[in-house]
Amino acid sequence: MTHTHRIDVSGEVVTKTYVDWGRGEHLREWTALQVIHAEKPHLVPAPIELVQTGARPSVTMSKLPGEPLSGTLTTEQLQGLRAALGELWSVSPAGVEPVDYEAFVDRVRQGISSWTGSGVVAEAQQAAADWLAGSAADELIKPVAIIIGHVDPNLANYLWDGTRIRIIDFEDAGRSDLAIELANLVEHIASRATDWTGFLEHFPVDPARLQAARRLYATFWLTLLRPDGPSSRRNPPGTAELHAKRLLNLLS
Repeated sequence: MTHTHRIDVSGEVVTKTYVDWGRGEHLREWTALQVIHAEKPHLVPAPIELVQTGARPSVTMSKLPGEPLSGTLTTEQLQGLRAALGELWSVSPAGVEPVDYEAFVDRVRQGISSWTGSGVVAEAQQAAADWLAGSAADELIKPVAIIIGHVDPNLANYLWDGTRIRIIDFEDAGRSDLAIELANLVEHIASRATDWTGFLEHFPVDPARLQAARRLYATFWLTLLRPDGPSSRRNPPGTAELHAKRLLNLLS
C-alpha cells in the first residue's frame, strides 16, 4: 500500500509530513483547513503551521477527539455524519482549488480498457466500458452544486466521539460537486456494510446526476479490485466478484 504522508503526534498537536506531494497535497490540506476552520472550528483540525522548506512539506494541526468510523454505521453515526457533511458543504468554497474531474474520468476510461479477463468481473468491465463510451461521465466534469469536497471519504477519516463527527485528511480536498461527493462516499469500499438509502434522501441532489456519479465511482473501484488491481490483495477473496455484481446492478 502506498503511503502519501507520515503522521507524528505530540500531545494535542499532529504534524503531517508528505511523502508524495506532486498534486500539491500539502497546499490543498492547508487551504481547506484554513477555509473550513474559519467558519466551522469544531468540525476540522485547527491549522497551525505550513512548512514548505526542507526535504518534504508538512502541515501541523490540532489533534481531534474521536475514533474512526468503520463497518456498519449505526443510526446515530449516520445522523452524525449527515450533520458533519452538511456543515462542511455549507462552507463557501471560495479560495479552494477545483478538483480535476476531467483527469479522473480519463483515468477511469483508461483503467477500464486496460484489462481483459473472464466471468462476472469481465462482464461488468464490458458494461462499464459501454457506459463510459457515452456522454454521461463527461457531464460530471463541470460541477453543478458547487461545494468544498473532501474527496477522500474513507470512513476512517470521520472521527466519532459518541455524540458528533469531525473530519480529517484534506490532502485531496477541492472545489467539487454535491452529487460526486455523495457518490464517492457511498461507493467507497469502506462503506459497503451500510445501507445509504435513507442517508442520501436528505440531500438536495439531482437523482440522474447522482446515479451517473455512482456508476463512475463504482467503475473506478472495479479497476482497483479486479484481479491484479492495486486493491485486490488488500481485500478478501471474492470482493471483486461482489463488486462486479454491484456495478452491473447500477448500470442496469
